[in-house]
Amino acid sequence: MNTLEAFLFADFLGTATWLWLAFFAVVLTLLTLDLGILHRDHHEIGVKESLLLSAGYISVGLLFAVWVWLQKGGDASMDYLTGFLIEKSLSMDNVFVMAIIFSFLAIPRQYQHKVLFWGIMGVIVLRALMISIGAALIHQFSWILYVFGVFLVVTGIKMLFAKVDEAPNLEDNVLVKFLRKRMRVTNELHEQRFFVKQPNAAGSTVWWATPLFLALILIECADLVFAVDSVPAIFSITQDPYIVYTSNIFAILGLRALYFALAALIHRFAYLKYALALVLVFIGSKIFLVGIIGKIPAALSLSVTLGLLAGGVLVSLWKTRAMAPAKIERPNVE
Repeated sequence: MNTLEAFLFADFLGTATWLWLAFFAVVLTLLTLDLGILHRDHHEIGVKESLLLSAGYISVGLLFAVWVWLQKGGDASMDYLTGFLIEKSLSMDNVFVMAIIFSFLAIPRQYQHKVLFWGIMGVIVLRALMISIGAALIHQFSWILYVFGVFLVVTGIKMLFAKVDEAPNLEDNVLVKFLRKRMRVTNELHEQRFFVKQPNAAGSTVWWATPLFLALILIECADLVFAVDSVPAIFSITQDPYIVYTSNIFAILGLRALYFALAALIHRFAYLKYALALVLVFIGSKIFLVGIIGKIPAALSLSVTLGLLAGGVLVSLWKTRAMAPAKIERPNVE
């Protein structure tokens, strides 16, 4: 075996290096096609285009499940699909937060896709770091899985009894105030640019961040907050870093492509949070049930997760069938 073959088939976090490279090649191809070809003109994305783009991402994500089946077996593929569904569902609230951020900073629709695209690049790196840390902790301290289990059960119970979330007030947000105080941020957009050169109070020409860059930072921080739920959830399903990471990234890619269609319809999924709460309780409880009844089949976990989420979607659509489209107003920041 030559040096190249040794590298490609070397074990990296429990999976051959070439499988990791194949995954990153697929993601890089998708992102290049997305921004480099389909959206290089920064046009406003309509509902139809958003749905088609999301369908493409979801199709690739589901096809990847077949790839996992061929390379790692049926149980691994089922775990991937379960993680894919949970991550996509947990990210629904993230869509609402992104809409609030764009509205608050008055980011036009034609520039929102660029922020989401570069946000994906940040997510790819940040999720890799979080999942690597999680995998290392589990490898060193196996009991931490029980901590994840308790956290998920408690989070699920809190979600069951929580009231429907109101729109966050970004005007009083600590992070927004900190960034505006520590960074030079322009009052207006400069088309799709993240940074511009402008005079400061002393008359010197210096670099200023634009509201577009501020939106990017806020969206990345929001993703970190949501990852606190999603990363323990997928680790409670499988401890294979390859399955954990790929299911996370493919779910996020598809959801952010769907953002432009989903942002106006997010109010129709008001009851999905209760289904998600039950999913978190179920996934968290699995860790403790293993010692009592043995390992729960991956197919059963996928079926329960899919059934609960489908029920949440159907109940939401039925209960909100008479509701008008949600409007997210920009707060007065004057």
